Order: sequence, then C-alpha cells, then structure tokens
Amino acid sequence: MLLINVGHVNAASDTSLKDVKDKGTLVLGTSPDYPPYEFQTTVNGNDKIVGFDISIARKIAKDIGVKLVIKKMDFDSLLVGLETHKIDMVISGMNPSDDRKKSIDFSDVYYNGKQMMLVNKADKDKYKKLNDFSGLSIGAQTGSLQYSMSKEQINNVDIKGLAKVTDLILALKSGKVAGVAMEEPTAKAYAQNDSSLSVVNPGFVSAADARGAAVGFAKKSDTLVAAANKSIKEIKDKDLINKTYLPEASNYLTKNTADNTMIHYWKYFAKGIGYTLLITAISVVVGVILGTLLALMRLGKNKIIKVIAVSYIEFVRGTPLMIQVMFVYFGIGMIVNVPALLAGIIAVSLNSGAYIAEVIRSGIGSIDDGQMEAARSLGLSQKETYKSVIIPQALKNIWPALGNEFITLIKESSIVSIIGVTDLIYQMKMVQSATYKGIAPIFVAMVLYFVLTFSLSKLLNYFEGKMKHV
Repeated sequence: MLLINVGHVNAASDTSLKDVKDKGTLVLGTSPDYPPYEFQTTVNGNDKIVGFDISIARKIAKDIGVKLVIKKMDFDSLLVGLETHKIDMVISGMNPSDDRKKSIDFSDVYYNGKQMMLVNKADKDKYKKLNDFSGLSIGAQTGSLQYSMSKEQINNVDIKGLAKVTDLILALKSGKVAGVAMEEPTAKAYAQNDSSLSVVNPGFVSAADARGAAVGFAKKSDTLVAAANKSIKEIKDKDLINKTYLPEASNYLTKNTADNTMIHYWKYFAKGIGYTLLITAISVVVGVILGTLLALMRLGKNKIIKVIAVSYIEFVRGTPLMIQVMFVYFGIGMIVNVPALLAGIIAVSLNSGAYIAEVIRSGIGSIDDGQMEAARSLGLSQKETYKSVIIPQALKNIWPALGNEFITLIKESSIVSIIGVTDLIYQMKMVQSATYKGIAPIFVAMVLYFVLTFSLSKLLNYFEGKMKHV
C-alpha cells in the first residue's frame, strides 16, 4: 500500500508535460551532423535541420500541441543540456544504455539500427571482423554507444573520440584512423555520397539495453515520457520511419549533394562571419572597459579591491575559455536562462577583460612616476591625471599588445561553437556535414579567418601610425 502511495505522489509531483504545454514550446537538443538521423540543409535559401529524428520530434510536439524549437549542440553536451534544463528532450540517434539511464530518462526505442564500421574503400577487403582492427586506431563520436562498444569488444585498439562525425570522416580519409564506428543508416549515407568510402559489418554485439535509439528526457519526466511514447507507438504502428521519414531524409541528402561546391554554401560562411564579428566586437568593447577597471583596481591602494582584481585575473587566466563558456551557458543557465549567443559573448568578454587588464596595467606601469607627480603639482586630481596624462601615454605604449589581443579574440571566439552558436567554425562543420567534404570547408574557413585578422591588423597599424604623430 505504501509503494502505491509513493507512486501516486511521484506522478502527482511530475509537471514536465504541463510545463511544456504552459510555455507552448518543446525544446529539442540535437547534434545535426549525423545523416540521415539529423543534418542541416538549405531550403529556399534558409538553413534547416532535417532528418528522420527531426520528423519524430515534430510528431511528438504536434501531438502534445506545442511548437518545436531546435537547439544545435555538440553530441557530448546534450546530456548536460537535459540535466541543466536548457532543453526538454534529446533526439540525436542516442542509445538508452544503462550508464545514460543513471542520468536521464528514456522513451521507448523508436528505431533499431546495426552498428557498422565505415572504412576507406581501398581497405574494405582488409577489415572483415572486429579483431582485424586490433593494434590500430579507429574513430567514434565522443560519448556515443559506438565508442564504448569499440572499447569493450575490440582488443588492443586505440579509439580516437571526436565530437563531430565530420571530423571523424576527415580523420578516416586522411589515414589517421582505420575505420569509424557508427550506426548503419549514417554509415550508408556517407558511403552512398562519397565513392572513396565503404561500409563493413565487423560483428558488433549490442547489449539488450543498448539496442536502438530512443528519446532522452531529464530525470523524473514521467508524464512527458508517456506523451512521447504515445507518439512513438503510432509511428511504429504505421511504420512512418520507413514509409515517410527516411524517404524524406534521403531526398534532402540528394539535394545536398546535387551542388556541393563551396560557392553554393556561401550563405553559411557569411552567417558565420557575421556572428564571429558580432561576438568579437562586443567582447572587445566590454573587455576594454572591464580590463581598464580591473587594472586600476589592481594598481589602487585599497587592499581588498586589489585582492578582488588579482583573484579575478588569475582565476580567469588559469582556466580554459572552453570551460568558462560551458559554465556560463550550463552553470549560470540553471539559475537564469541564458541564450547560447549571449552566453558566448559574456564568457569571451569576461575572459578578454582579464587579459586586457594585464596589458593596461603594464602600460600604466611603463609611465614614469614623474608624470603623476608633475600632473598633481599642477592641481590635477588623481582621476584627472589618469584620464588626461597617464592613460593616453600608456595607450600609445600598449597599442601593439592590445591589437594582438583584438586579433586573438577573432580566433578565440570560435570556441562558442561548442554550445551551438553559429559562428564561422560551427558553420564550417555544417558545410562539411551537408557536402560530405572535409578539406574544402576547412580551407575556406582558414582563408576567411586570415582575411578578417589581416584586415584588422592593417587597421590597427593605421591607428598606430596616427598615434606616433600625435
């Protein structure tokens, strides 16, 4: 009797479905680099995430009576997104393994696919079974079932885990790995669109709990899981995946490869440049303001303020920017819902402020103490002295170092792609996924970064020359 009552209490306390209905949106987290499950394409000139996983998500949202909102994330960030409630559900070809069930809840399995190995076509007769890869390096998506299965079932194998499937394909084609473990539909999609690749079945054995793909939800989302299971039952009863969703995905794949030149995807790169420049510009302004404040705090006589400034600068400079970006988006996001773009700007700005503070401090320290004494003897206050005498001279001294920081920001802002901000790096990976080309998008992105940094360098040199004549 007690167990029944506890069950009723848990069911009554679960508001996951009600919360989704109240806000009118169902937020899906996915890594759109895994065709035909989920991938990016262009429809009427606009970016669109498609695939049979996305069709399932739309079906679930429609049945609930809400709008589907898609958030693009790296695969290994999806579980964190659920746990921090940045997203409501995950559909990304994810398998309901026992390890994952400890962190999140799963729906019923909606699709069963075998585990395959994608290899270079020239090697397809060399690799027939799992142990043929013993002593070699293979690739698998970080945090995926294929990664753990390869580790458990192949003797003496070196597994290279990467977040993006497109990077794994590039590693395969460049000879860095002998094969890439992935699910059958995805492996076949890549092989069908790249004549240099081939699919082999090495004989992976799937545990009963890890067979197939399911929808992931945050823990204690029983009512939302039940709603998804209702939609999944209808999908399976009507065989919608094989009859409707997979053919639709195949059509999009065909359109993607009909014209996969880099010129055709210029809008992707243009959008990436726009976001990269936006993040850099705002971060530069905020970084200079924050950096100046921190430098003055560190140079001040108040010990408490000085300790605060030193602690901030040392902590920020002593932790990776990637961790800072993830903390702002996922950590602070648990308290306040911070959009990915804003989280990226905040993290990059706060990081930049710490480095600029040290540049400004060194510039102020390079000014002779006599300058301060002379200004004060003329009746200027300390604030006026810094504003009119010290900082203008320091700025001339630190301009080259400050310019280097601005240029570095353009490149460092690429780290925000890990939380789904569509900067230049993120767009490059989307083009790789859409075109099945690895090197060409990288080359284009490299040239574009060079143009941006070279142009900024020339602009900074122009202003430096102006300063020398002042």
